[in-house]
Amino acid sequence: MDGVLVESEHLWERLWSAFAAERGRQWGPEQTKSCQGMSAPEWAAFLTDFAGGGDSVAETERSVVDGMIKALEDGEIELLTGAREMITDAAALGPIALASSAPRRVIDAVLTHHGVDHHFKATVSSAEVPRGKPSPDVYLAAADKLGVPATDCLAVEDSSNGLRAAAAAGMTVVAIPNPGYPPAEDALAGAAYCATDHDAVRRYLLGKLKEKEGDRA
Repeated sequence: MDGVLVESEHLWERLWSAFAAERGRQWGPEQTKSCQGMSAPEWAAFLTDFAGGGDSVAETERSVVDGMIKALEDGEIELLTGAREMITDAAALGPIALASSAPRRVIDAVLTHHGVDHHFKATVSSAEVPRGKPSPDVYLAAADKLGVPATDCLAVEDSSNGLRAAAAAGMTVVAIPNPGYPPAEDALAGAAYCATDHDAVRRYLLGKLKEKEGDRA
């Protein structure tokens, strides 16, 4: 979701940084890189330890997630250009799922806010599986909910750990690199296709889904 459907990676970084700053610690790019792809419990534990303010992990997570919900309500989390068309056109040809590192509360709020929730047959937060990205758990759970073997799934990802997770699940990976947080070369190497924009992703997905339809005919 973050970086593929909506422009929000910078907001997570802003909130993590503000939380740390309020406790006298300076958050930087290395800390952000460490947290990208982590589940909410994982990054909350990391942030709690880094900030050293005596907060519980649950309190840290709630504080940051409250900030994300407020950002959504304030109009700061918009769908990326072409994301709506990518969702609706792909969903018209086959079942789609969301496999996200975002917590459940943020997933549901974002999809409902933008009126695209009904297109998804399943959504999975990495907080609901044993391990966050780059482990494949969230993608395997999404495929299971779709009732489709992971090896028959296409995954669209923008981040290093997301790309690694989808590849580890055995999916065909489509990369749409986030220019603000460019993925590592080794992560990109696992992608079958690297797109420059959402329209290119949409066309690739539709082509593959139509091929699959033809194979079944």
